[in-house]
Parts: sequence; C-alpha cells; structure tokens
Amino acid sequence: MRKGKKWPVMLLALILMVSLSACGGGSKSGSGTSEGTAEPAATTDDSSKTSSDEKIELSFWSLGTTNYEELGKEYTKEHPNITIKFQNTSDQTAHHNNLTTALSAGSGAPDIFMLEIGFMERFITAEDKFYNLNDLGAKDIAGNYLDWKWKQGSSKDGSFQIGLPTDIGPTVVYYRTDLMEKAGLPTDPEEFGKAIDTWDKFAAVAKQFKEKTGKPFADLTDLVYNGVRDQSDGEIYFSKADGSFIGDKNPMVKKAYDFTVKGIQEGWIGNTLLWSPEWGQATNDGGFGVMLGPAWMAGNIKTNGPDSSGKWRITQLPEGAGNWGGSFLTLPKQGKHSKEAYEFIAWLDSKENQLESFKSKGLMPSIPALYTDEAFTDFKDDFFGGQATAVEYGKAAQRVKPVYYGPLHDQTDTFFKDALKNVLEKKADPAKEWDAAVEKAKTLAERS
Repeated sequence: MRKGKKWPVMLLALILMVSLSACGGGSKSGSGTSEGTAEPAATTDDSSKTSSDEKIELSFWSLGTTNYEELGKEYTKEHPNITIKFQNTSDQTAHHNNLTTALSAGSGAPDIFMLEIGFMERFITAEDKFYNLNDLGAKDIAGNYLDWKWKQGSSKDGSFQIGLPTDIGPTVVYYRTDLMEKAGLPTDPEEFGKAIDTWDKFAAVAKQFKEKTGKPFADLTDLVYNGVRDQSDGEIYFSKADGSFIGDKNPMVKKAYDFTVKGIQEGWIGNTLLWSPEWGQATNDGGFGVMLGPAWMAGNIKTNGPDSSGKWRITQLPEGAGNWGGSFLTLPKQGKHSKEAYEFIAWLDSKENQLESFKSKGLMPSIPALYTDEAFTDFKDDFFGGQATAVEYGKAAQRVKPVYYGPLHDQTDTFFKDALKNVLEKKADPAKEWDAAVEKAKTLAERS
C-alpha cells in the first residue's frame, strides 16, 4: 500500500548501492575467506560471551499495526537484563528511507529492523550490511515457514538469509452475498468458488452478474490485473538472474492485461480508483460484486463498509493465488548484540506468538502449521457472516508461488495500469497501449 513518490526512493537506493560498493571492497559476506566475514564473526563472538545479567538495550524499528510492543514486554519479564526500545511508524517509505540513510552513513541503524516485502530488493543484496541469520540459527527453523515466504528473504543460492518471515498477504476473492443472490449466483463460499474456479468461468459469471444487476462485477482494473499477474511463475517484469526486463515475454502479464481489457470491454469492471473515496463508498453501498485482494484488505472493507457487515464472504481466486505485502525481521550489522537480538526475534516470530499476532492484530501467519491449529481454524469473523476466514486465508497462502519483483517493479507496473486506465476512460486501442507500456518499461530498464 505504498503511496510515496518513487524517484526519491530510487535515489536513496542508488546512494546505498554506491556506499556498499565503497565499503564492501567487492567481497561478499558468507564466503568464508573475504574481509567481509571478519566483522560479523567477531561481533557474534563478543555477544555470545555476554553474561546473563549484563544490561542490554535492543532498538527495534517496527512498521504499522502490530502487537510487538506488548510481546516485547512479556519477553523482558523473562529476560530482565534485556530492554527493547521501539520506534514505530506507519509510513513505509520514510521507514525504509531512514534505514537506507543510516546504512549509507555507517551509523544510526537499529538492532532490529522490520523490512516490508515491497522494499526487499533494495536491501537483499546488501549482505555486508546485515547479519546472515543462517549463521545465527535461522537455517534450523527454516522448515517452520512457508517455503515461498522464506525464499523471499534469501539470496539466490539460499546461503544468506536477511530476515525471519512475519506476516503475509495471500490474495482471495471478497464477495457480496446479497448481490450474488440478486444475480442468481451461489452465495456459499465453496459453491461460489467452484463457479469461478477458472478465469474463463470468472468472466462468464461476471458477464451474467452485470446483466442481472446492472452493476460491475469487479471493483476496479488494478485489482483484477493484480489477481492474474501475481500468478506468474517465478518472475513478473524482471529476470531474477540478470535484472533484465522480461514482462513482454511473461505470458501471465499479457494474460492479466488481456483479461482486464476483456472486463473493460464487456462492462463488468468498475471505473473507480483504488483508495479513492468513491471506491470506499462503493464498498459500503454494494456498488460492485467482488474485490480481489490480500488478507489485510479485510480491514479496509470493514473501515470503508460498516453498513455492509454480514454481507461479505471470502473464497479462493481462480487458478491459484498471489501475495501482496508481508514483512521480515532483520538485524543490521550496526547492532552490537546480534545473539540477543536474534534470540528475541526468533521468540517473537514463533508459532505461538504468530498466533497471538493474528488474534490481536490480524497479522496472517507465515507458519503453515497454524493453518490446521484449532485456535486458528476456529476463529470466526462476524463481519463476514461468521465465516472461518482464517481457513480461507490459509488455503490461499499454500497456493502462492514465490515471485521476483525487482527494484523497478512499481514504476513498471504503473505503465501497464496506466495503459488499462486509458483503455477504460479514453477508449484507447488496447494493442497500442500495450506496446507503449512495453516501450516505457524497456527504456526505464535500460536507463537504470
């Protein structure tokens, strides 16, 4: 849900990359022979000798709404020599820019930093700036987490792990039962899911809904496009191997574009902007039938649509799922207590505490063992008609394929979404708009 300006972000990322080049000496942490491995080894050795009663303060830059401060208080009761100082913000761009500045300056970074997946590519290659959690014990608990989520925080060869996975954002279909009933469509989640379990069937149902109700089936172009795009196999717009633009060769990008164009031309996609007041009002008033979005989108539906309580349900996306959002707990090397910091984040991110985070703040767990735990599966949401929504999120999470985004993902994605807006609002030629978006993406990649 980043809404900040993109170019300042890229400038800071460039500053970080230059700094890494100057400070890293061309060596990579974890090689066993380079100068870059000496510092973490020494720091880890020093922290391992820390006596249990030595007073230690851990600084933690957290992001968004979590229960981490409350859990931190529990932890310090059991570890009275540990103090955890939190600095929390809801501004994702400022949060990550502050770390970029600290890493570039060589001072000011926290012991623990909460890294959002949308900013992962800015930091994942900065191996000399972060502790390798595999060296601290993370490799022993890797199997506890969703494989695709773990890989999002791993180097290409898997030897370096920048962070422990926290929450995730698997995508599902949110739909209005009252409107489906008017359209003569199933309202039960399983039955409705079967009715739309391929994108072709989804389009057919969407057309029927539009004819019966006079309303758009899907809320807007961006989320429909995302729903198909994020089912890409491994990569979306850029190659993980060399960073080159491959969006025009990715069949799922073209499929997402053509499918959204189909919805525009057949009239079953609404003309509102994501996060706009009009979109929020339509969410409340029943201005559309379905919304394709991540687990955390439930909070926006509740906020925007208080009058629609009890009318919503959740089912699975056709043909797979995607993921939008989620974070990792990382340890910048400027921190002097890597052992204690790792022990805390491993405890904070355990099965028991991920369950607590889900119950109290709705953070969708990245530990699949919870998806069959009664404490998780028995959770029912009155806003969604008493449905066990956690079960649907769990199903979606296990259908996600890991994908590589690349640092230019957001700018490139905007080119294709702007093209779709032109088709929707200006009746522009879809083929010409596609070609223009591809050309813009190629130019951006070449210049970067």
